[in-house]
Amino acid sequence: MSWTRRFVLALSVVLAALAAALFTAPGAQAHEERPVTFPDGSGSVPKLRTGEPDLVVCKTDRAEFERRISRFPAPLKARNLALFERCVQDGHRHLQQAVDAVDRPGLTIAVLPGLYEEEPSLPPPTGACATLQAPTSALGYQILSYAQQRQCPHNQNLVAILGKKNLQIEGTGASRLDVVIDAKYQKLNALRADGSDGVYFRNFTAQRTTFNSLYVLAADGFVIDDVLTRWNDEYGFLTFASDHGLYKNCESYGNGDSGIYPGSASDINEGRGYDVPRYSIEITGCRSHHNMVGYSGTAGDSVWVHDNEFDHNMGGASMDSAFPGHPGLPQNHARFERNLIHDNNQNYYPYVADGTCARPPVERGYEQGVVCPQISMPPGTGVITAGGNWNLYENNWVYGHQRAAFYLNAVPAFIRGESAWGKQTDTSHHNRYAGNHLGVDRAGTPRPNRSDVWWDGQGSGNCWQTDTGAASPGALPGCGARRGEVSGNTGRLIGEPVKLAQLLVCADYDVQARRLAAGCDWYGSRGIHRVETQLALGAALVLALVGLALWWRRLRTDRLAGAATLIGLAGLALDVAGSTLALTPTAVPALALLLTGVWWTLLGFALRPDRPVFAWTTVALGALTLLDAFDKAILMVPGIPLSPAWLRLLLGIVWVLWAVVATGSRGGGTEGVGAAPGAGADAAPGTGVGVGADPAPGTGVGVGSGALAAPGIGVGSGALAAPVAGVGADGDAAGRAGVGAGGHAAPVAGAGAGGDASARAGVGVGGDAGAERDAGAGPDGDAGAPPGAGAAPGTGSGRAEGQSPEEGTA
Repeated sequence: MSWTRRFVLALSVVLAALAAALFTAPGAQAHEERPVTFPDGSGSVPKLRTGEPDLVVCKTDRAEFERRISRFPAPLKARNLALFERCVQDGHRHLQQAVDAVDRPGLTIAVLPGLYEEEPSLPPPTGACATLQAPTSALGYQILSYAQQRQCPHNQNLVAILGKKNLQIEGTGASRLDVVIDAKYQKLNALRADGSDGVYFRNFTAQRTTFNSLYVLAADGFVIDDVLTRWNDEYGFLTFASDHGLYKNCESYGNGDSGIYPGSASDINEGRGYDVPRYSIEITGCRSHHNMVGYSGTAGDSVWVHDNEFDHNMGGASMDSAFPGHPGLPQNHARFERNLIHDNNQNYYPYVADGTCARPPVERGYEQGVVCPQISMPPGTGVITAGGNWNLYENNWVYGHQRAAFYLNAVPAFIRGESAWGKQTDTSHHNRYAGNHLGVDRAGTPRPNRSDVWWDGQGSGNCWQTDTGAASPGALPGCGARRGEVSGNTGRLIGEPVKLAQLLVCADYDVQARRLAAGCDWYGSRGIHRVETQLALGAALVLALVGLALWWRRLRTDRLAGAATLIGLAGLALDVAGSTLALTPTAVPALALLLTGVWWTLLGFALRPDRPVFAWTTVALGALTLLDAFDKAILMVPGIPLSPAWLRLLLGIVWVLWAVVATGSRGGGTEGVGAAPGAGADAAPGTGVGVGADPAPGTGVGVGSGALAAPGIGVGSGALAAPVAGVGADGDAAGRAGVGAGGHAAPVAGAGAGGDASARAGVGVGGDAGAERDAGAGPDGDAGAPPGAGAAPGTGSGRAEGQSPEEGTA
């Protein structure tokens, strides 16, 4: 097998493997719940009741209770002592007992200071509850129906609040740490309020579960007020398929997914623009820190998030359309304003890699700061929007991030389980980032982000404030003064190819299997180990090898081609450098494209005389590369469905294969012109090929064609034979030069090997270099041979000055 065929085969294998990597995505895992619909929206946000409680919960150890309240302010201490006396007489020892005693809407349960482990609820299920038939989630728990939850309320829940209306549960301590509800990693949920409209939680701590501390499901009206959640496998607060909700003055930390998760909030604004009549859930005055992500919301629709702090997580906040089974997809209409989103640079993935997260939850060390990330996400990011629409991010402080302040990418509908073609590009539209304080804290101290924006380029109607710093791409659509105004709007149907490759590679994560994708810098890969750098380096090596081979075999005497090749090598080197994490948001990638585009353009012009079709293809590739540089650095080109990078990639593959063939072929025939028919012994006079040594116009390559061809007809100029001279006698398909049998050596027939460049007579092999006669050369180069004395068939093998033996003609 020739080296050309081996090269083409190897390149095809590489491209096939790359295509498989790009278009194969792993299955997603997230919160899985029974099928549920949104409330009808007729409810309202409940109000705090301040009267005496209807039910009281306490422990009976008086000494311990008095110790806990000893530092309370006098009025609060007196109130708790009175409630304790009441509780000892007719109260409950466990919160679940009090919930079970609720027999009508509108009751209030007061929980006195103490540690509540709810011992009656802790044991594993027995009897019929141990053999319930239900689907199993990807994380291993059963997805129970509402009826099964009522039948076996403590299979999964420490405290189950099922169907209770307008119930208020509040701690009576001086702070939320005075009342602690502890699941001890033995239940999925510490508290579950399911179908309980109007529920109000206030002033306590819930902790240590294998899923959520506080879970509100299918509620029309709820409040979470001054509650702390911590140390959970998944979420601190999880509200799902609910409306008329309010989180305020809450805190969450130490959670493997997010501290605050308003998933599948009621989709009340579907089909609207930015201006909406109301939001389904409001979150304000909360702090979420030292989690995988501070806030998240798959299908977090119509959520108003303001005046909160999200800090020291892996990511500050995220909303997405990436997981199936969530009503309200794709995500839309979140509004973030006046939030402090800063220093979200934690990286908890090493705990997965070293096996810490494979231990039982009680042994992982959550209380000492261990967090086990449940899904894939880019650490060092402020706000991540993965497939959201009509979201507003205005007047937030976003600073101190080692990756990006804002991160936006699309999510095709098949990821969430929808296969209709019309839906595949329905995310990442109309997201507005305006008026934010980027890279500076509230006091005005500079706290830069490594980059302010990372965007995959897909979607329409997205815009950013015009004072963004480093960004990828460098050119972004700008937000106008009014919502909906966008300058430089684009409508790309798919993101940038390299960014898409990164997202798909990084999605291959599984905390249970301890699988962290190699090549993804989210999990610690750096330098050459990053997939972006690997792709850039691989492409650069292929293009450099092909480009150098093409120059050496075809263009090494062309100064323009030599200079272009040096420019191209510089561009390819910069492309590799620009793929690194530090240089991606700078001007280096665009500069690399600029130099590479200049290389291809100049190379194409140098190839025109030899291979015009290939030459113009090369020029087109150069033009696309220059357009790509313009698109990334100056202005995103409007009106095109794909980035120039995609067109450049596809044409680049064709170019590489074509260049390999052009480099490996021998001879100099132009496209569409093979070897001239090699004349045999009966060839008519005038056949053959000659190259003129005289640079005067009219000299050059003459192609004989039977008896009708006049001697010397052809194209070319100069002393060097043009590539079209490769025509051999007897039809040598390899293009070796030679005199056609019976060829009449006309004047200016060309210089033979070793011929005097000034000679106007053809000189045969071994001919007299000083001959100036117009006579044809004989087989032995006899300068005295009479005109018309043709060479023997196929005996000529001369070459012009400066040519390789394969390219010369006699």
